[in-house]
Amino acid sequence: MSSLKSKPRLPSFGVQVLAGMGLGLALGFVARTIGNDASALAVTLHTIGQIFVQLLKALVPPLVFTAIVSSIAALRDLENAAKLVWQTLLWFALTALIAVLIGITLGLVIQPGLHAGVDAASATAPTTRGTWLDFLKGLVPANMLGLSASTTIADGTASTALSFNVLQIIVMAIAIGAAAVRVGAAGESFLTFNASALAVFRRLLHWVIRLTPIGTAALIGDAVVRYGWSALSALGAFAGAVYVGLALVLLVVYPTLLAANGLNPLRFFASVWPATQLGFVSRSSVGTMPVTEDVTERALGVPRAYTAFAVPLGSTTKMDGCAAIYPAVSAIFVAQFYGLPLHLTDYGLIVFVSVIGSAATAGLTGATVMLTLTLSTLGLPLEGAGLLLAIDPILDMGRTAVNVTGQALVPTIVARRAGILDMDRFHAGAPVTGEPQPA
Repeated sequence: MSSLKSKPRLPSFGVQVLAGMGLGLALGFVARTIGNDASALAVTLHTIGQIFVQLLKALVPPLVFTAIVSSIAALRDLENAAKLVWQTLLWFALTALIAVLIGITLGLVIQPGLHAGVDAASATAPTTRGTWLDFLKGLVPANMLGLSASTTIADGTASTALSFNVLQIIVMAIAIGAAAVRVGAAGESFLTFNASALAVFRRLLHWVIRLTPIGTAALIGDAVVRYGWSALSALGAFAGAVYVGLALVLLVVYPTLLAANGLNPLRFFASVWPATQLGFVSRSSVGTMPVTEDVTERALGVPRAYTAFAVPLGSTTKMDGCAAIYPAVSAIFVAQFYGLPLHLTDYGLIVFVSVIGSAATAGLTGATVMLTLTLSTLGLPLEGAGLLLAIDPILDMGRTAVNVTGQALVPTIVARRAGILDMDRFHAGAPVTGEPQPA
């Protein structure tokens, strides 16, 4: 009999994440009971959560760049590459259309603007606005790295922060990848180096993903401490309409589309859960993108070459929560609140902005940009957006969860219809915490 004791087995990754969520809720309520946002527990939760999100975001630029360059090189060997691209865009538009129609219907049925307990005098126009010009400018890279800097002054102290525009990184990566392929043998060394760099960044991603249960606990706890649920009372009808719409898309529309394409919805949601829950707690499609890409390829069975193209593109333009349901319900809320009638052409504009204009949010902050873009297109007062900002963080959690789920859904369906989905891997649901595959 061997004297060596077997190494104790840890719970599955999903169980660890659920445990993290439960622990985060408990710690968050304890911190709220203390009643001090600056308490040691509240500060610790906030700090750990922000560090985790920063780790994910730090990986986004190099991972997006190397993955897309690698995908361009791999797509040259796929006969249906052009068809995959157009099918992806078509399904982006189709799911956005369904989501915005649900949002419009709920806005008309629930009439949240007529049941609001907020004072119109508290409405102020948000400082961040979205325009079609922002979208066009966002397509053109400002520099090779897609980086930008902003300086803020608070209490006489100036601080400068760097940010990146994912859409610009995607444009640059596609251009460079295409150029490397077109130059032939001269570009092979670059493509080989890029493949090696991608393998390194995927290993880093693997290490960060292992921290997800800890990050989840901190982010959930921080959300409970900072936002709570008391602010929902004045805008309960509006929040209810948004979350009902999100639930219909997530639990009815997505499963229906999966089943219609011969895919098991329960298997899909079990595999995509790490990305969905991280999107919920982090409120960042871009920050969640490395995990979304990982589950799409390794747990859902979508080929790497296609995943590396579709998921980063979806993380900036595929937002059924932020860019479809939310602006539709919000626009109807603002119109009802101010007593302004909306005509058939106005609803048509809401559909147009949601289906076509969601890319205007790429590289910008939150759903406020998309909301102000919708309001300005309809000629509604931008001050109406200010009424909704108090509960935006609470709504943003659900919106982002739907966003990232849809960003994994479309590549899965397109790959299935193209006959390139690994059905064995889809049914097996390979664990996300497994070893990264060779690049």
